[in-house]
Amino acid sequence: MTEEKQRLEQQLWNIANTLRGKMDADDFRDYILGFIFYKYLSRKMEIYANEILAPDKLTYDDIKEESPEGQEYLEAIKAEALEALGYFLKPSELFYQLGARGNADGKSKFILDDLTKVLNNIAQSTMGTDSEEDFDNLFEDLDLTSSKLGKTENAKNELIVKVMSHLEQIDFKLEDSEADVLGDAYEYLIGQFASGAGKKAGEFYTPQQVSKLLAAMVTTGKEKLKSVYDPTCGSGSLLLRVSKQVKEVGKFYGQEMNPTTYNLCRMNMIMHAVHYRRFDIKNENTLEQPQHIDERFEAIVANPPFSAKWNPDAVINDDRFSAYGKLAPSSKADFAFVQHMVHQLSEDGNMACVLPHGVLFRGAAEGHIREYLIKDKNYLDAVIGLPANIFYGTSIPTCVLVLKKQRTHEKDVLFIDASQHFEKVKTQNYLREEDLTKIIDTYRERKAEDKYSYVASLQEIAENDYNLNIPRYVDTFEEEEPVDLTAVAQELKGLEKDMKSTDQTIADYCKELGVESPF
Repeated sequence: MTEEKQRLEQQLWNIANTLRGKMDADDFRDYILGFIFYKYLSRKMEIYANEILAPDKLTYDDIKEESPEGQEYLEAIKAEALEALGYFLKPSELFYQLGARGNADGKSKFILDDLTKVLNNIAQSTMGTDSEEDFDNLFEDLDLTSSKLGKTENAKNELIVKVMSHLEQIDFKLEDSEADVLGDAYEYLIGQFASGAGKKAGEFYTPQQVSKLLAAMVTTGKEKLKSVYDPTCGSGSLLLRVSKQVKEVGKFYGQEMNPTTYNLCRMNMIMHAVHYRRFDIKNENTLEQPQHIDERFEAIVANPPFSAKWNPDAVINDDRFSAYGKLAPSSKADFAFVQHMVHQLSEDGNMACVLPHGVLFRGAAEGHIREYLIKDKNYLDAVIGLPANIFYGTSIPTCVLVLKKQRTHEKDVLFIDASQHFEKVKTQNYLREEDLTKIIDTYRERKAEDKYSYVASLQEIAENDYNLNIPRYVDTFEEEEPVDLTAVAQELKGLEKDMKSTDQTIADYCKELGVESPF
């Protein structure tokens, strides 16, 4: 990790911790991430406007908004900014201008109303343009009227001014377009908030080490991807991780049911310099209201909510499920997500998803769906068992299923048992770099290793009634050391001798004290 990146992450986390006071980290998350995002948009706008104005030897700061000439400049800049950036901010709406107004003469001035207006204006500026959907309601979780910020209007204002003045002191170095330092720092903050949010964190964040693993699975053998899709995309960390594994991703697609997390995902995309035309994130229930149903994707990654409840009645006669003849049970949507992803996967695509272990061996409808995927379709490429307790908010052991429609190794399935390869960090288990490398290398080389991996023929899986429970294929049984009975007998004799000696010592003490011996 570069020193610069580390310093920025530390600075941002310190601000978050210092300023949130008694507020829950989970509540403060939306404010600190929202303001970092607003500062980012402001800086991008300023840099872009300065480039346009450079031939006229002007900066964005020089524009007098009220003058006719200023109005003309702003109209021209707005037209170009909406096309290039997807949004528009006037000079007076920039982050540092509001921060300076709020902190004039070293005293807190009231800026909450202005700020609310500016944040609304960002979304307003995109109305009727191609980026409207990407910016719509983006700041709705930044509730500046919330009592969580303070009891009085002035107390709220003071906290917001503090947050802004702390952030103003940090240079995001956005002129250096090669470095994604800020995007990574944003990702780091999301992860930090996740680790403190317990149960709720799983809804919006997949731990980095798991993201890396899934990304490696779907990018194997590929340098460029036309598209990547995550049907339960949370804050977008999985989608962005895939883009780090290849030279280029054409377009990012995702769907997220939680509106707050959906906003976070769109911000995360923009913060990682993904142009608004290159991502298509929707806010809706994926199983019941799929938003990309006519698309087919080259890579699909997902960490769906484990064993979530769902409504199978909502998808009767749906092409995604009808061929299987059975629907996933209403109490466990795991296979419904798998079926959905298989439907969206292109013929040359790869998909990898994290699921609870139960999907490997549960019977009834799930057993039927599993058999159809293996016997009728032959899509299952690998099963990877992960350690327990590596996800926020749940300690259950999980597995990764890798599926492809066109498999190179069509006569077998690879099983990897990585459940014992991890490091314990505080209360979480953690996949180290060497653990990840071992899984990825084993998958790519498709090699069998004693007590770790096994290549099972389709016939073997059929003989096991399509039960994929990993211990059926990877033998991890450790033989016990043989017991040396002669040594045990000698040890017992020695203990007998010691006990007699101890009894004698106690008897002697009793005699000295003039009390009756217990022996």
